Amino acid sequence: MNFISLKSGSSVEGDEIQAFKTDTKSNKWLYLMAGVHGDEVEGVYVLNQLFEWLKEEDLGDLPLIVIPILNVDGYRQGTRTNAHGVDLNRNLATDNWCPEIRAAKYHPGSAPMSEPENVYLDKLFSKFTPVQILTLHSWKPMLNYNGDCKDVAEYLEQYNGYPAEGDVGYPTPGSLGNYAPEKYSSPVLTFEFPVLSEEKTLKEIWEENEEGLKAYFKSELVSKLFA
Repeated sequence: MNFISLKSGSSVEGDEIQAFKTDTKSNKWLYLMAGVHGDEVEGVYVLNQLFEWLKEEDLGDLPLIVIPILNVDGYRQGTRTNAHGVDLNRNLATDNWCPEIRAAKYHPGSAPMSEPENVYLDKLFSKFTPVQILTLHSWKPMLNYNGDCKDVAEYLEQYNGYPAEGDVGYPTPGSLGNYAPEKYSSPVLTFEFPVLSEEKTLKEIWEENEEGLKAYFKSELVSKLFA
């Protein structure tokens, strides 16, 4: 597949946020993104491996947008939050956005969409309307679905054994899982990988997800998104 660079975004500290799209035309797009939390290197690694495979694979005119690392400052610094100390996954303009700082790592920002990283993300969504978003994180193995993508979670669960869950067990005001279904009617699958440890390497995390992710992109679940 041939990918072209989109106009970059800029982080709090002025670093480039890269985004890429397949060289095709469409009125709806499948998004792949990682690095919303800068300390979650597992998702960044898996997306990088998947992106390299997609570049070599012929999947026709599949409308894809890839954001390798949204929180580039946090990724460089090894922090969950961006350079303002804001959790980008609590800063989106959802109906349930809340200014309460439940803990420093969940800081929602001074107002919804106060952070340049999220402003850039929403500009992409506005120009290239999402039909589905796969956002790659790490916490504990889970396939958390918001909106109409339970079938995707259950499909991938057959490969990696991560439980498909419609609820993470606590409120997530200002999160992408709330925002995209509300504003764009786009389901969001939050892919939670196991956290890197002495028992689990980045390569092993990729290997336990490789077959399922590759199969998904060749499945009817993807093709029906654009039918």
